Amino acid sequence: KIMQVRAKHILVESLSDAMDLYIKVKNNGEDFSTLAQQHSKCPSGRNGGDLGAFGRGQMVKPFEDATFDLEVGGLSQPVQTQFGYHLIQRTG
Repeated sequence: KIMQVRAKHILVESLSDAMDLYIKVKNNGEDFSTLAQQHSKCPSGRNGGDLGAFGRGQMVKPFEDATFDLEVGGLSQPVQTQFGYHLIQRTG
């Protein structure tokens, strides 16, 4: 059983913004970290959205569930939490 994952995310206000960014990464091959620096409202955006490693119980549940469900290198559809909409890329 996986105890920890590594991930990057981009946090935005609206679902439409999150979908625009999803399409840029998924379909257009744009760089996730660059988009995080440009668009994320999370302080982690400065580091390309990198959240480092975390275990279960450290993040809000919808975010955690989506991240643990991804394959390494996988990109989530937009995930809504009380903070806004996240795009998540699992990095390890």
